[in-house]
Amino acid sequence: MAPLHSIKKLIATGEGSKLDFKQTISDAPKIAKTLVAFANNKGGTLLIGVRDNGSLAGIRSEDEKYMLELAGHLYCKPSIDVNFKEHEIEGKTIIEATIPEGFQKPYYAKDTEGKWWVYNRVSDKSLLASAVMFQVIKRKNGNANTVLKYSFLENQILSYLKLSPNATLHELVHALNVKKHRIVHSLGKLIYFELIAVGFMNKQETYSLSH
Repeated sequence: MAPLHSIKKLIATGEGSKLDFKQTISDAPKIAKTLVAFANNKGGTLLIGVRDNGSLAGIRSEDEKYMLELAGHLYCKPSIDVNFKEHEIEGKTIIEATIPEGFQKPYYAKDTEGKWWVYNRVSDKSLLASAVMFQVIKRKNGNANTVLKYSFLENQILSYLKLSPNATLHELVHALNVKKHRIVHSLGKLIYFELIAVGFMNKQETYSLSH
């Protein structure tokens, strides 16, 4: 029996925070969201010519490479260089596109109206970054050895989440009676230092103490 191809092994792990499948690419602004989401996180891999269910479709032309390069340089800010490898599997061509972690975070993607937005990779999705996650992404360019010192507000947030996990930003603002921008800044700091975990409930971002 022939050994399993490395790409098939990768497909078997399923889509996630560092892996995405695309059957084809025909929209530069749309794929730019995925590129910046990977760059704002820890990098990732796009497998082009692979269906959502993991089956092989293959690519039909060089258009996918062109579209990725177009997205990375014209629809991402700062620009993102994508590394390509081609694989022939079962008579089909699969492109393995590697997006490195960025060192100029936050990265922005331009939409069809010319507006720039920041995206973050959450599980197997590229989502528009909330105000809180924008602060976290910005901090990732800082000095990781920065000493964490709690402010009074940060202690309040931690104390509240100890009693009320899965709180939303709105709940924290209301409960602590503090201006929203101050809560956003403090949450970003506490998430960056992994003291608070981010979750989702009813399509809302929630915050709890990390375990």
